Amino acid sequence: MKIEALSQDRRDEFLNFCRKYRAEVDDSFLYEEDLAEFELSEENPTYVAINAEGTLVAAASLILNDYNRRGRKGRFRIFQADTADQAIYRELLQAILPHTAGLDRLDIFVPAVNTRETNNMLAAGFAVERYSYLLVRNEESIPDYSLPSGYEIKPFRPGADESVWCEVRNAGFAKLKGSETPATPEMVTKMISGKDYIANGLLILYHNSRAVGIVRGADDDYEGSPIMNIGPLAVLPEYQGKGLGRILLRAALQFAKEQSYTQTVLCVNAENERAQALYIAEGFKQVEAAACFTYDLTAK
Repeated sequence: MKIEALSQDRRDEFLNFCRKYRAEVDDSFLYEEDLAEFELSEENPTYVAINAEGTLVAAASLILNDYNRRGRKGRFRIFQADTADQAIYRELLQAILPHTAGLDRLDIFVPAVNTRETNNMLAAGFAVERYSYLLVRNEESIPDYSLPSGYEIKPFRPGADESVWCEVRNAGFAKLKGSETPATPEMVTKMISGKDYIANGLLILYHNSRAVGIVRGADDDYEGSPIMNIGPLAVLPEYQGKGLGRILLRAALQFAKEQSYTQTVLCVNAENERAQALYIAEGFKQVEAAACFTYDLTAK
């Protein structure tokens, strides 16, 4: 078995390898849009394992964009092998490590049902940091909501509200594991230019003209059917505990109904018990769980 940096002439083979396994791993960065944009660069250090027949049988690809570097962590696009040899994972990891200067950790999500990959991550030196749940809502009825006096919900205005969106998102997520790194207006601009963008799908909650909450609805699919993905949903810390998150959630559900979606989906950290309770009370049901595995670079 030979470990080598991904070359341009193996790019398509690597992308097909990603397509082959994306149903078994966290596919957050393996959608067709993501794969089409993949480029060999310093932001995407990628190594592959080639067997004696010259076939690509394993791959490790790290995302080192500005957001991840500011958070001092790398996120794996994919770290997978179609062989049971755990040594390949350790060898691929060693090939990746020289690209991690300035980082504190490497993260990868593994579906809880994938015991094989769970064991592979543990054998490679990763540890579970937290769990994340995927929740789906199939109910047709949408609860009503009413805004307290002084509050109003307005659609996001491209070209005008990027900074406002970031201010609320960053304050609301400052202590949320995995989302502590501040978002930038440039990231929001990129978000609303993606194929999953829905016109007027970003909503901002105002109190006396001050932005205090946000929620996004994006086009997605689940098990082959169209679905609206809700998130992020954030409220300024000083406005939390007032029922405003429920109002934003119901506003997003109403928007999904207006767009003819019959299902909605969202993700929540396991330790965020208050948010979980809200979502379940509003008709969501847990359908999947994933473990966030972390490789501590500061201990090496």
